[in-house]
Amino acid sequence: MDNSGVSMRDIAERLGVSVKTVSGALNGGARMSAETRSRIQALAEELGYRPNIVARGMRKGVLPVVGLVAEGVITLPFATEIVRSLDNACRVHGLSVVATNVGATRSAADGIADVRRFLPKAIVYATSYHRVVKLDSRVRRAIKLFLNCREASDDIPAIVPDERQAGRTIVEHCFARGRRRIAFLNLPGILAGELREDGFRAAHAAHGVDVVEAWLLPATRGTLYTEYAVSLVRRHVDALAGALPRPDTILCGNDRVALEVYGALRANGVRIPDDIAVVSFDNQTDIARRLDPPLTTMALPHREIGRRAAEIVTGTGPAPRPLQKIPFRLIERASV
Repeated sequence: MDNSGVSMRDIAERLGVSVKTVSGALNGGARMSAETRSRIQALAEELGYRPNIVARGMRKGVLPVVGLVAEGVITLPFATEIVRSLDNACRVHGLSVVATNVGATRSAADGIADVRRFLPKAIVYATSYHRVVKLDSRVRRAIKLFLNCREASDDIPAIVPDERQAGRTIVEHCFARGRRRIAFLNLPGILAGELREDGFRAAHAAHGVDVVEAWLLPATRGTLYTEYAVSLVRRHVDALAGALPRPDTILCGNDRVALEVYGALRANGVRIPDDIAVVSFDNQTDIARRLDPPLTTMALPHREIGRRAAEIVTGTGPAPRPLQKIPFRLIERASV
């Protein structure tokens, strides 16, 4: 029985033809007269027939589904843009996204086994922040595309944010606004921080501006940034505000760090942006737009990553490249 309650057998019995003939007329197969095909299609439309996509998928071995194996992407508010964009773009082509979360207690292999039960057209793997993942060869062969991450072997195509470009672009924006003394409270131990610092340095070199090495500082204590690590922001901002000369801009590793910087600068009697400008990465709008003044920041390209992924899995866009870097977007507000 199909989804509407009207089956091919119902149509066949009404018209005195075989179920095979009805199937051929509705699915574009089988030889028959144009008059017979037209009669079948007209009755199917009149009765509100809808094909049973599950049964059809079972026969073909795939369903109109994209399986998403996600590390944290489903649970972090700003990272969910990848899922939302992927799902919206896939639905245009008649596909739905089935997602499962993996992490400390569930392996990638567990997640792939979960989504395989839905006979997906393709499986994609996404992480909540940009990083390199390492998967067993048998596991990674099941994956068509990596999102917001790449696999260590580089055997599978990946779509990632262009972190280096973001670091360079935000610094060049500050230079264009007459800022030359930029401190950077970076995110220690993660790939995004490393690549953004590369861009930071590249922009300085391109404009003949010296990097003040003492002003490249970790936003948190420890070798790896997490949201729960002990913050060093207040300590660093106190020192920077009292330095001679002091920086005219503080670049923050993300908008959460910028939120702390705002408070620390105000505690030191420093005006934003009159005395020191503040810029950042991510564009977490619940933070960036609500700060006073609103924060200039580089928007993560999560929506574009999801859209490009949909083009690849539906076959409607260019063939996937081994590593596709998606540029951030500069969101200019009043903090510079």
